Amino acid sequence: MTEIVKPGTGLLYMKVGKHAGESLEDIIRRKTREIEEAGFALWGYGGNTCHPLSMVQPFARDFERRGQTIYLCMEPMDSRHLAPQVRAGEFSADGLRWESIPPTINVLGSRYALRIADLHHEEFELPLSETKVAIGNNLGKRGDSYVMGRVDKACLEVLSEPEAGAGQPAVTKHIGLVARLVEPYAVFVRNSP
Repeated sequence: MTEIVKPGTGLLYMKVGKHAGESLEDIIRRKTREIEEAGFALWGYGGNTCHPLSMVQPFARDFERRGQTIYLCMEPMDSRHLAPQVRAGEFSADGLRWESIPPTINVLGSRYALRIADLHHEEFELPLSETKVAIGNNLGKRGDSYVMGRVDKACLEVLSEPEAGAGQPAVTKHIGLVARLVEPYAVFVRNSP
């Protein structure tokens, strides 16, 4: 098993695929180039399950205080995301103070973005049934009971031992892509006014 999945580790799980008409492999190539040129990339996403201020930032800071690196563990999937390729021009860590996104970085068709580095392919099975939600209204809920239906991302903590699941089978997700989250971890993005 990968060194990323150890008891007590915090990680962000996310399903990824085609986005804004761009294939996952094209996105990976572009984000890798952005990291090489700017030192980081912004990985766009939507939905409120991993809101930048109320979820991702406090989650990542808590685990960073524990001396941990937070990894984004991505499960590749088939996607039909056909949103237009509208490039965001500004980002904000707090939703109040905005700054220009460097010209070498593109965030397309998203409301939020994770700030990442060290993007690479890494294959392993993530045992969702051996994780729990690490922040928010579902704090403590088993990962496999939380990540289902329309929930496709989560701030999780790896358990030291699996919790009883009332007869539920173990659920794993195949991870194929990993990145390291870097300060400020998650931001708001918008078109330039």
